[in-house]
Amino acid sequence: MATAQAAPMWHTRGAWSAREDRAASAVCLAILWVGMVAGFGLDMPRFLAEKPPAPMVVHVHAFVFTGWLLLVTAQVGLVLGDRVAWHRRLGWFAAGWACLMAVLGPWAAFATQAMVLADPSLGQSTVPPTGFLAVNLVAILGFVLLLAWGIALRKNPAAHRRIMMLATIALADPGFGRITGHYLPEPKHVPLWFVESFYGNVLLVALLLLWDWRRGRLMRPFALGASALLGAEFLASALYFWPPWQALTRMWVEAYMRL
Repeated sequence: MATAQAAPMWHTRGAWSAREDRAASAVCLAILWVGMVAGFGLDMPRFLAEKPPAPMVVHVHAFVFTGWLLLVTAQVGLVLGDRVAWHRRLGWFAAGWACLMAVLGPWAAFATQAMVLADPSLGQSTVPPTGFLAVNLVAILGFVLLLAWGIALRKNPAAHRRIMMLATIALADPGFGRITGHYLPEPKHVPLWFVESFYGNVLLVALLLLWDWRRGRLMRPFALGASALLGAEFLASALYFWPPWQALTRMWVEAYMRL
């Protein structure tokens, strides 16, 4: 007597309806918004009271990165509303917007570290401030690489959706990290610092993986991309505490200050 074969757990392409993935994207995006609004909301009084005020590029960076979240929200909304053709058109505009982010992300990071290096009293950490560039650079590099991969996968819709969402998750730690930074002292060891800084990224990745695992739809591209992203974020946490990296990034920021 023939027995039915179980559906494979791992996939490189999705054989299911695209509509079945929409709820996961919407829930993930909603959690991301909560983390960003809560984190930056807690930090806003300190930011507005800074003397001297943050460089103008930081304000432009904030506008452009908030614009990205709005674009992703619009993209998810268009898919939920079955406006797939509009989703595709807006996607190319979003790709161009991401090019602005690739420039403004590092620029704002260097400008901020230069301000703290010039006036150490502005820093909130006992670790030399320039080491934090590891986190800034991993976030923007992870975002750009995952975005490029997601665009390349656009003819594989299930993988495309997951990698594009993962690209946005790469930018989640500034919001979530500000929540723990507001209530908890800064950890002095790499594993705990990683958890307190990147728990939001880990949570969102875990929720998407759990959603797919329960439905037997784990995607190899997403698992590979998520593993690479979280591994790079752990490496950034280790670099943050590593004196040679701190010395190297101090040289970079000092060179930026001389421009």
